[in-house]
Amino acid sequence: MKISKPLGIILIIAVNIAIDQISKVLVRANFAYGETKRLIGDVFVMQYVENTGAFLGMGSDMNPTLKLILLLILPTLVLGYLIYYILTNKDLDKVSIIALSCIAGGGIANVFDRIVFKSVTDFFHIDLGGVFRTGIFNVADMSVTFGMIALLLATIVFKKKNKA
Repeated sequence: MKISKPLGIILIIAVNIAIDQISKVLVRANFAYGETKRLIGDVFVMQYVENTGAFLGMGSDMNPTLKLILLLILPTLVLGYLIYYILTNKDLDKVSIIALSCIAGGGIANVFDRIVFKSVTDFFHIDLGGVFRTGIFNVADMSVTFGMIALLLATIVFKKKNKA
């Protein structure tokens, strides 16, 4: 059975939003704010925090009007355009469609948090002993990151195919 392009896109976006929101509900229900649980020693840790800013808390102390514009209105407009672009662009390959849909799903999930909770629930942290260390992030952030990496790889592969 073949799924239509619009239905497939909506399904990918919805699954990304659902997994993110379910994970956040579970964290809020099972962690005290600031509580840390070690999953794999100090390498993979869960710590429940609420991020009122953007990536890694940047902008947390912004003026409320500026925060509304930069963290809610602008992302909503960009995400709306991104979904329109994915649905209407006939030249996108499957990897790009999946990548852009993951970016949209992750973005929508975090904007939803900002609207409903006035912050974004974050809870994952990875520390590979100074070699690689992340801030605290969530499943929506993973969706956006996966989408960006897949889009970059699809672009590189597409350019190599066109040169050949």
